[in-house]
Amino acid sequence: MGHSSRVLGHYDKPMWDSIARKEWALQYCPESARFRYPPSPICPDSLSMNYEWRPIKGTGEILSWAIFHRKYFDDFPPPYNTIAVRLDEGPIVVSNLVGPEPEGDWIGRRVQVVYAEHDGVTIPKMKLV
Repeated sequence: MGHSSRVLGHYDKPMWDSIARKEWALQYCPESARFRYPPSPICPDSLSMNYEWRPIKGTGEILSWAIFHRKYFDDFPPPYNTIAVRLDEGPIVVSNLVGPEPEGDWIGRRVQVVYAEHDGVTIPKMKLV
């Protein structure tokens, strides 16, 4: 089994630095007035290379979810869940839901970011609100 590892690139380092401060920020394009994720050098809407890092609320809605029952990485013993969340600012991120799992359908449930530590790295996870 392999170990998961985080690879920092030029464009996502500011995001991970903001997460370490527990002040999650994403790239924002002033020309298109949109947040984007994953970070990139060019806005896919305006094609502008101008961007800012702006804090986000860290709230959103579950779009999809899955529970993994097979072991893929030593760091993630099964079973564990993953969720796709549309942030209130627009981008879609993938995370884990912490705390009690909802009964019934997860789709459309509101979530809020919580920060968890894993091997000295701060990770954004989600909890139900």
